[in-house]
Amino acid sequence: MGKKIVDYADCLEETMRAFEESRVLLVSQGKQGPPNAMAIGWGQIGIIWGKPIFTVLVRPSRYTYKLIEETENFTVNVVPPELKDLVQYCGTASGRNHDKFREKGLTALPSSKVKTPMIRECILHYECKVIYKNDLIPSELETSIIPGFYPKGDFHRVYLGEILACQKED
Repeated sequence: MGKKIVDYADCLEETMRAFEESRVLLVSQGKQGPPNAMAIGWGQIGIIWGKPIFTVLVRPSRYTYKLIEETENFTVNVVPPELKDLVQYCGTASGRNHDKFREKGLTALPSSKVKTPMIRECILHYECKVIYKNDLIPSELETSIIPGFYPKGDFHRVYLGEILACQKED
């Protein structure tokens, strides 16, 4: 089986279901070193400025933040249900101290449009180039959100990634 380029719009339902089931990994890679996979539970796909966009949120304290800032691109990878435990690991182990690809036997598959690789073992991939980023402004957030999601004040940076390609398992 291989990967084929598909229209991202044909994958929206599958991607949203994967978010509901905690089966999504954000991959980043800096200018040096191995790629890093981070579990993400939040994301949004839509059209902004006439471009297909995948919006992801990353806290500045995360290793992924540093890598995206270096290269301005990322991939979003949907994990098959049978590998869901992988997401749990990638959500608890830091890429600063762990080579998650090596430790979990993941294969970095070259992307067709961005430097950051995809994860071969995943079933769906979005290749994204950052076209806008901005930090959340605490004073602009609904006050009820802050205690539950930002008790330590570690507010996310929001990345708008133009979807340059979407690949799916054949």
